[in-house]
Amino acid sequence: MIDSMKLSQLISADDIQTKVCALGEDIGKKFDGKELLVVGILKGSFMFYSDLIRAIDMDIYCDFMGASSYAGMKSSGECQLTLDCRTPLKGKHVLLVEDIVDTGLTMNFLKHHVRQRGPASLSTASLLLKPEALKEECDVDFVGFEIANDFVVGYGLDYQGYYRNLPYIAQVQNMN
Repeated sequence: MIDSMKLSQLISADDIQTKVCALGEDIGKKFDGKELLVVGILKGSFMFYSDLIRAIDMDIYCDFMGASSYAGMKSSGECQLTLDCRTPLKGKHVLLVEDIVDTGLTMNFLKHHVRQRGPASLSTASLLLKPEALKEECDVDFVGFEIANDFVVGYGLDYQGYYRNLPYIAQVQNMN
């Protein structure tokens, strides 16, 4: 089944790294002089998250949350928290780091969850944004790339657990 997927490179590894460095610089400027808690959303954001936190030139604190909303290649339309961060969020400047925002449901779910815990501020970053796929308004503060409403894998994004290790983003061309 996995062998039948045809992939086409959409965003190169070099382009990803250039964009991650730029995002890290922008984030560093926004939070200069503030204590920042960067929360990676597992599992998909782990590669973007690890590169991004190294590109933020300031002291940061790291934690993770897990969320799930996909069934196969489509959003299930329901979001569930699979792992909550252990760091108290009250009074902290929080940056949520996601791999992709497509429907907006997961990011809005996570933002609502974090806001209930009283952070000083809440910002969001996503490597990818699919504006055409949004089912509800979802503002993302730091966006790497806007892409079409296609299924993509690589650089942490997966299909049934596979392809996360690709150093680039690939569009799935077909499933035979």
